[in-house]
Amino acid sequence: MKTIAYYISDYGYGHAARSTAIIRELLKQNEKVKIIICHSFALDFLQQSFRHEPRVTFREVATDVGYILKENSLEPDAEVLNDNVSSYVSQFSMKLNQEILFMKEKNVLFVISDISPLGIASASALNIPSLGLSNFTWYTAYEGLIEEQLLSFLHKQYKQMTYHFSLACSNEPQWGSEENQRFGFYSRKIDNYEVQRIRQKIEPAGKSHIIYFGLGMKVDIGTLSELPIWRSPNCKFIVSSNVRVNYPNVYHIPNNAVETQHYVAAADLALTKAGWGTVSEAVCAGVPLLITNRSSMKEDRHTIDYLVRHQLCDIIEWKELESLVITPSLIESCRRQNINRYKNEAIHIAKEINKKIKSK
Repeated sequence: MKTIAYYISDYGYGHAARSTAIIRELLKQNEKVKIIICHSFALDFLQQSFRHEPRVTFREVATDVGYILKENSLEPDAEVLNDNVSSYVSQFSMKLNQEILFMKEKNVLFVISDISPLGIASASALNIPSLGLSNFTWYTAYEGLIEEQLLSFLHKQYKQMTYHFSLACSNEPQWGSEENQRFGFYSRKIDNYEVQRIRQKIEPAGKSHIIYFGLGMKVDIGTLSELPIWRSPNCKFIVSSNVRVNYPNVYHIPNNAVETQHYVAAADLALTKAGWGTVSEAVCAGVPLLITNRSSMKEDRHTIDYLVRHQLCDIIEWKELESLVITPSLIESCRRQNINRYKNEAIHIAKEINKKIKSK
């Protein structure tokens, strides 16, 4: 058995959900690997996702900082972000030593990272091959938000990855020292029976449009309940369990729900920020997208540019949300934009990763 350490970013659930798709395929395709997931924020979610898989174990470790958002906003707080990244960098040497000891103890032979610099740097210190898998790195995501010396530090860590697999919407340097590959979208598999069960539960009469409203589990905007969107005629809404909006036509995803990709697939329209995980689930399921624009987020700009260029979404500014009402014509407009279908590339990506693992 070969032991793989899989480092997952601690920012939100998106990285955890998409990593779940890849890990499932890696295990399915290769019976001779076991995987140690290194993560903290969504550890309960990951443990539930792999509760029946003995070849997956877990190690609680803070892998990165992610974004820090302003209160009641989707925009980053650059001042607080600088402080948090600075603290992360100052502790990095200590954390690196801990990861080196862990990898030696567990005889880790290969490292995958989405997209924490910690696992990549630790693998390099031990001359273990590493593979970065993401649509971005925190180096490019933080450009224009944090100080130059902090960016330089992150650049140095990412330059140590052996292989770089970039995803749809990526606008990254070729980080891989040995190989760089490009892939499209992927998500966890979708069970059509489960999708229909959800649609029946939310709208048994089948007369209303179902709208997935996804701002992300780390976004907490107290004024959401005042928006007129909830009064859109003939619309039912799916929201995360943490969204403080309570109307008869609003359905909260249960706290203990694990296979949340089915809620995206059950919608007639997904209104969401440009988070890659939700976008990819919608694209793979053929659900029309209406994306909220965050101009200060470089990652979002790259995602939105890609989606617009490939006619995969409509765009709405955050200020427009204050007066937005969902209409049949809006849904139809978004549907017309969503003319390109993308296959789920999880199987293909896992196949390429397994080739790298088997070669070592």
